[in-house]
Amino acid sequence: MNVRTRTVHRALAGALAAAAMAAAALTAPAAAEAADAPSAAGGGHGRHSATRSAMEAQVAAGIPGVLGQARDDHGTWRASAGVGDRTTQRPRLPQDRFRIASISKVFTSVVLLQLEAEGRIGLDDSVERWLPGVVRGNGHDGREITVRQLLNHTSGIYNYSEDPGFQKLIGPDFLEHRFDTYTPDALVKVATAHAPYFRPGGGWHYSNTNYVLAGMITEKVTGHSYATEINRRIIRPLGLTATTLPGTAPELPNPHGRAYSTLLAEPAPDPKIYDVTELNPSWGGAAGEIISTTGDLNRFYGALIGGKLLPKAQQRELLTGVSASDQMPGVRYGLGVYTAPLSCGVTVWMHTGGIHGSASIAASTLDGRHTAAFNFNGDWTGDLGALIEAEYCGKAPSGPSATLKPQKTMTLR
Repeated sequence: MNVRTRTVHRALAGALAAAAMAAAALTAPAAAEAADAPSAAGGGHGRHSATRSAMEAQVAAGIPGVLGQARDDHGTWRASAGVGDRTTQRPRLPQDRFRIASISKVFTSVVLLQLEAEGRIGLDDSVERWLPGVVRGNGHDGREITVRQLLNHTSGIYNYSEDPGFQKLIGPDFLEHRFDTYTPDALVKVATAHAPYFRPGGGWHYSNTNYVLAGMITEKVTGHSYATEINRRIIRPLGLTATTLPGTAPELPNPHGRAYSTLLAEPAPDPKIYDVTELNPSWGGAAGEIISTTGDLNRFYGALIGGKLLPKAQQRELLTGVSASDQMPGVRYGLGVYTAPLSCGVTVWMHTGGIHGSASIAASTLDGRHTAAFNFNGDWTGDLGALIEAEYCGKAPSGPSATLKPQKTMTLR
């Protein structure tokens, strides 16, 4: 693995940060795949053979099931490996829905960028202007933080999901609290009970609090919930019929497989695995509540990165990245999407998402013509970077693919 390959793997591993890693492997059927239409000589299968191998490697490393879809000028390729249900051995299906966690941030950012294009808000407006008195305490001051700094994680605001008490609620104590409801105000109060990471603009630190606040600002500017605005501005116009914002509803819409977690247990050869399919996602809110499919994510990313959702000025803002190297080496984070160098020199913009029992990634080339989306239905191991390298660089994994380091915290990534 060369230096640039290691860079993207480290970057994506850090961005996932979904749960503790274990070495257990599950026996599973081989990957299944299909293409929308016949391809040229060699077929779509050959063009994606490295991606298929990378997906199978994730299952061999311990993920119950992997779901993937890629779209390019040759058509749509779909594949799955492993199982969607460990009890029934049901395979993962192309239309299966899953929690996309922090990929939700991209939707939230697009709404605010559209509002800026309409002249209703400025990226350099202070948080205080829209949410008076909300971001105060222990060194936090909304008067000094801009909307832009929320969206690119340079605000310094503490990440509520890193709070030790909150970690217990979504980790070891999750089964007792999986249906609890969390309001945005309550999540912000958890954050402001801590000191900020740095003064606004003085560094980079991933913080779900930033996007909870972005959702609150959307509601203040429009008079509607962020969910209403996402539906009106993105989901309905793009025909994302399988994408939903559940609010506090714990169920996944059908069809779906099951989602599995070790609840942050220390890595072990044979970890206890829990079914966490049903949960109240309000602890993620505008930072991570959305449910979608690989197909809808590809359609969304193709439209967004391809320049169909934002005017040129806002598209430039979206793709203007700041260094995230303190946490994610090689990454430049824009306004809800980020880029990292691939070993073959291809540039893609992407975001990962990790929540109980679900780890996802969605990516697109700058022209929006080659998109890819993948999901794991387990949160304790896996390498999303290997899938991106395989799809865009045609490189199958050369060794063990479970490169995530053991994590002792869970946070939407």
